[in-house]
Amino acid sequence: MVERVLGAGREVLAEHGYEGASTSRIAAEAGISPGSLYQYFPHKDAIVLAVLDRYSDALVSAVTTRMSGQFEQPAPVVARTTLAALVDGLDVEPPFLRAVVEHGPRLDDGRALRAFEQRVGELVLAYLTTRREGLRPDTPLDTAVWMMVRTVEHLTVRYLLDRPPIPRDRFLEELTRLTLNYLRPPEKRDPPADPA
Repeated sequence: MVERVLGAGREVLAEHGYEGASTSRIAAEAGISPGSLYQYFPHKDAIVLAVLDRYSDALVSAVTTRMSGQFEQPAPVVARTTLAALVDGLDVEPPFLRAVVEHGPRLDDGRALRAFEQRVGELVLAYLTTRREGLRPDTPLDTAVWMMVRTVEHLTVRYLLDRPPIPRDRFLEELTRLTLNYLRPPEKRDPPADPA
């Protein structure tokens, strides 16, 4: 029954967003009565948090899976593969993504978001620790990882919500360049891309 409610909660969030979601709508989508729903979840926010927790876990798992086994690859390959996994994982229905970004942190004081950022940050730090040569020496790795994870997260969310006229491959190329150049000493940075 819990699985049905959470599946219905995700569907309702994807179609109606947080504001349009209600326990009645979720119960109807699940094919149960509101009273049955309340046996498992006391209110809408409990359902939304459970849905967002599962989504976050699935997203971290997808990024981890894509990154695993990539540690021997060159940094541009690892960066692009990891960023593509993040874009793929976040590329959900805009009302659902908006609920994740705008309401998730409010519902749990940002704990799930911080946990997600920390888990992704740990993966990036583990990779960079094995690749310390060629990185700029002026910034501690933990600082660089904190900056990169949050910058990439913000840009990716804005790209997916705003849907600018930038093709996905171009976005990934620019995001990869941004992250790699941030880590490199100035003399080893890529030149700017052609504006074509």
